[in-house]
Amino acid sequence: MPTPDPTAPRIAVIGAGPGGLTCARVLQRHGIPVTVYDRDAGREARDQGGTLDLHADNGQVALEAAGLLDAFFAKARPEGQEMRVYEARTAALKGRHVPEPDELFKPEIDRGVLRDLLLDSLALGTVRWGHALAAVEGPAEGPRTLRFADGTTVGADLVIGADGAWSKVRRALSGALPAYSGVTFLEAWFDDVETRHPELAALVGQGGAHAADGERAMFAQRNGGDHIRVYLIRRVPADWLAARGLTRADTEAIRALLLEEYADWSPALRRVLTENDGPYVDRPIHALPVPHSWDPQPTATLLGDAAHLMPPLGVGVNLAMLDAAELALAIAESETLPEAITRYESQMRPRSEEIAAHVEGAAAGLLEAGEGLDAHHQHHD
Repeated sequence: MPTPDPTAPRIAVIGAGPGGLTCARVLQRHGIPVTVYDRDAGREARDQGGTLDLHADNGQVALEAAGLLDAFFAKARPEGQEMRVYEARTAALKGRHVPEPDELFKPEIDRGVLRDLLLDSLALGTVRWGHALAAVEGPAEGPRTLRFADGTTVGADLVIGADGAWSKVRRALSGALPAYSGVTFLEAWFDDVETRHPELAALVGQGGAHAADGERAMFAQRNGGDHIRVYLIRRVPADWLAARGLTRADTEAIRALLLEEYADWSPALRRVLTENDGPYVDRPIHALPVPHSWDPQPTATLLGDAAHLMPPLGVGVNLAMLDAAELALAIAESETLPEAITRYESQMRPRSEEIAAHVEGAAAGLLEAGEGLDAHHQHHD
């Protein structure tokens, strides 16, 4: 085992999601030491969310830089690229995309499977679990001090914020906060679908299914392991549950409310709203202002949702992983960390601003009864 270089910069990645882990993996492939800190108690601490489609022009580019593209294809589900669009009131099939046998532009993979693939590629002990960041302290020129919720501290020469929508690292760079989009996803889970929910399994097929009436929508997606997740997309106040005197635990009352709201939908589709296994999960959709920028600092930067939180339109995880790979490569190829950050941010910013401007306000577009929904798949914490 090589002796650690005492002069090597101390690089700390905050957040063990796909972005943070991709960054750590690419750094380690280039012989650069890195530590990842995550608030979860361990890799099994919580459900990792639904399925993701990794695109050939960003997510797959990052996996190639991580040396994991073949391993990804071994676990991915190309058949998950199928997409169906239904008419809400009649359940008539309005449109369908069936992937070609060799179509690999954006195969599906369960988020948990992707995370395990990345975790298992890292040197043992890279991720420090149970480290919830409270604040990044110290001068912008460094060194920085990471203060964790349990009172412990760690020094760092570079802090990489891969800590998502409510990033604590972002506070050291920018005062921007995510704003509520006006649209909420209510997530419902269905298990053992071929046996217990055969009608839903037939309706959804191998990929995704969408229906909308202009005010509300449903998006269902096939996950691995005989699971389906359904997202009920509604334009409601962020506090819609509390305003009705309900909590997330009031499953039957929420179900009754949904039956009322979707009363004129086809019975075939209404079944997928209510036969879920277990409670609903409330996911209000937030986004950062567009454009979101900050004065560069030589000791801190952001990637993914921490840098450019957008509505869940199939780009979030792909951009996070591309950001992560580009940042790691900039660090590996630059003389100094400040030079690497400048190089990385000058690539990341224009790209994310262009995409964020394109999807700004688009969460509401999910409610339109249009065809060809490509907008899906982000699990938001």
